[in-house]
Amino acid sequence: MTGVPLELHHILDAQNRIRGVADNTPLIPSPYMTTVAGYDFLMKMETMQPVGAFKLRGAMSAVMALPDEVRGVTCCSTGNHGRGVSFAANLRGMKAVICMSELVPQAKIDGIKALGADVRIIGTSQDEAMRESQRLCATEGLVEISPFDDLHVISGQGTIGLEMLAARPDLQMLLVPLSGGGLAAGIATAAKAIKPGISVIGITMERGAAMHASIHAGEPVEVPECASLADSLGGGIGLQNRLSYPICRDLLDDTILVTEEEILHAMQVMFYEDRMVAEGASVVGQAAMLAGKLPKPRGPVGTVITGRNLDMPTFTKLMTGQDVRIGDLEMKGRLYGA
Repeated sequence: MTGVPLELHHILDAQNRIRGVADNTPLIPSPYMTTVAGYDFLMKMETMQPVGAFKLRGAMSAVMALPDEVRGVTCCSTGNHGRGVSFAANLRGMKAVICMSELVPQAKIDGIKALGADVRIIGTSQDEAMRESQRLCATEGLVEISPFDDLHVISGQGTIGLEMLAARPDLQMLLVPLSGGGLAAGIATAAKAIKPGISVIGITMERGAAMHASIHAGEPVEVPECASLADSLGGGIGLQNRLSYPICRDLLDDTILVTEEEILHAMQVMFYEDRMVAEGASVVGQAAMLAGKLPKPRGPVGTVITGRNLDMPTFTKLMTGQDVRIGDLEMKGRLYGA
């Protein structure tokens, strides 16, 4: 369907590789968002993964597929992919070197170091971190695990789609956080293979939306990388993108942008209404629904709560209406419900 070698059987194979470690997270209803949507609004809680984010699925799928002679892996990451690769590499007794930009929050850097990985901070963009990861492959013989443009990684993320539709075959719309496109490509491939009429919508922040810009340009493009409450969605997709771009271009029904203020409101809804802590990237589906940016649902809606690895002092300020500065971004505090 997309002209690239990703099919449902790849995702089923990935399901076997990650079984017992990175699968079967809960799919739970949000009563508040159900009222907003007019149909059941269901949240796939990838915050319950051992590393606190969905990225473990793709990382486990890729690392477990490597031959035994591989001694070490590397990747570029905005945080959660690096955490997943570090966890998976540790399970296999492999060295892991994680390349990250200066925009990555310290809490995510510390989490990766705690898993025993070597962290390299390179430049001010994920593109620069990606080039360092590629250099390590060329000079130190490490194997690169792309955060999104890798068949095994995309297949691992696609297992989320399998699980969501197995639990709720009546789902009519999936809202998927969109960054480099590995998550959206995997879920869209799985969901549309099982239920061709389902709507899959990629949602991302206004500031630095690389995949959204690339789809609209008709080819992969670079965009300025900006600080955001949805920092996990930052970074480019790579100008030589082979997999995630064409799959997202061909299978996503739409891509939608949300503002920082809309992300903050959704984070507060998640906290005060659902009593849950989630990264800004996790709630872009709620943000789009709350802002009235989505087509009217024709049945139950599902979204992926992708991660919980955030800076808690900053989160506390945001939830209590205090002003917060994130890089060049000034967020004016507002109390929920005020």
